[in-house]
Amino acid sequence: MATTLSINAHETAAPVGASIFELAEQVGVNVPTSCRKQGKCRECLVEVVEGMDRLTPRGPEENYLKEGFRLSCRARVIDGSGEIRCHTMRRAAMQVESVAINLPGSGREQPLDPAITREGDRVLLDGKEIARSTGPLHGLAMDLGTTTVVVRLINLATGETVATNSFENPQRFGGSDVMARIQFDTDNPGRLLQRTLLGYLTHAIEDFPVDPLTIYELVVAGNSTMRDLFFGLNVYSIGQKPYWSLTQSAYQEGRESSTALSRTAKELRLPMHPAARVYGLPIVSGHVGADAAACLLAIDIAHEYRLVALMDIGTNTELFMGNRKKLLAASCPAGPAFEGRAISCGMPGLDGAIAKIRIDDSGRVDTQVIGGGEPEGICGSGLIDLLSELRRTDHMNELGRFVDGESEFTVDAAHGITFHESDMNELAQAKGANVAGLQIISKNYGQAMADLDVFYLAGGFGRHLDIAAARRIGLIPDLPDEKIVQIGNAAIEGASIALLSVSRRRELEELVESIQHIELETDPDFFDHFVAGCQFRPLGTTEVLE
Repeated sequence: MATTLSINAHETAAPVGASIFELAEQVGVNVPTSCRKQGKCRECLVEVVEGMDRLTPRGPEENYLKEGFRLSCRARVIDGSGEIRCHTMRRAAMQVESVAINLPGSGREQPLDPAITREGDRVLLDGKEIARSTGPLHGLAMDLGTTTVVVRLINLATGETVATNSFENPQRFGGSDVMARIQFDTDNPGRLLQRTLLGYLTHAIEDFPVDPLTIYELVVAGNSTMRDLFFGLNVYSIGQKPYWSLTQSAYQEGRESSTALSRTAKELRLPMHPAARVYGLPIVSGHVGADAAACLLAIDIAHEYRLVALMDIGTNTELFMGNRKKLLAASCPAGPAFEGRAISCGMPGLDGAIAKIRIDDSGRVDTQVIGGGEPEGICGSGLIDLLSELRRTDHMNELGRFVDGESEFTVDAAHGITFHESDMNELAQAKGANVAGLQIISKNYGQAMADLDVFYLAGGFGRHLDIAAARRIGLIPDLPDEKIVQIGNAAIEGASIALLSVSRRRELEELVESIQHIELETDPDFFDHFVAGCQFRPLGTTEVLE
């Protein structure tokens, strides 16, 4: 039997001596590269999930890669039989949904006063000429997530979205969470994480249906580590107490007036107008980064009188509680479990992911798969559904143990998708960190969760979460439906607002200075809250903890 290669679900014969890159080209899979198969740019990464032993050994250019990853231009077929399965770091586009700019209850029209304007054929940035052109004025808003990158192309003259692009963050070859990437960046010189990301972003920009030279500004929202890696800053300090970015240290010491960042497209080698500005939104503090700050723009917290909370569940969950008068923030090191990582059957919310699960009275499991094809694994929303259904049908107790003595539950026997007790442990710990954050921020504010007027669930995971399932297992407070608002990717919405309005951007820079950051690990009761939060039971809302 001849060897076959499957890359991004495209199959082809794989003769001995052919590289994965060459075979990908034959089936029309675009593998990013800027050195054209010379092994120098290190952008043509693939993850090999089967058949690694049928490929040539790693060369010196690949020594930095962890197990399972290869440079496609260096990996050549050496075995004439069997199957090789792999995929690029940019698989099918994610589901991208967000709030409208005018949220219910905000009651304010958003100003349209971008930094990029025109006088005749003069293109101005903050009133200073950077180009001569009569063409359109475009800008980019980017939510740079640990798992997913979303880029929105916007017409700066009208405020209208022209197109949106999204892809998996290719930096995951350096680890699935921020601490792993901080360690990788520290151990490996050459800014490999930054270079790989910039390469993928370059291709994403080039895929937009406009001349890249008409793009004059990019606004970046991302957690502290992702943002600083993107701008090429040393991130070592973010992994050490007090977890400050270099920009936060400079601000605290009076050397900078803001934690925001600014570079030119030319400096970052991005295919935009060379004089275009790349603006990194300010961070709040520590691991509460610029993506969390962008969410505050999206919900218009600076003009909010109601008591609100915002929770963006992810690898590092961000929490806010308060209003325009007083606002607290915290970050919860939940890890990647809710995004499908560290779970035996887990995967991101891509085509092939089971996103909905129900167990009927006979024990039969019904599933819904993103894209409608064959299931490959379970994404975050499906995992929450599964935990909830296991509790509802008494397959699992509130301690996260199967009640029948089994060690696993079969979700889809035909496709080998099973859920293990070890997976429950991973999800329990992620949930425990989030619950501890909710309890401690509520205690520090001095009001119970039941006093909230609105509980916002932000992020792609929060957008697709089944509220009843999340309440049943205690992932979110046991609040009535009318108080819970799922707002999707609020970070990309906030970045878009900042792109379209200099006044709102300045408003945000002032707002983050007034936010009180709660360090969860310094709370004497953190461990008790964490342990209680690991249990799968509804989370009470009426008590104000002392």
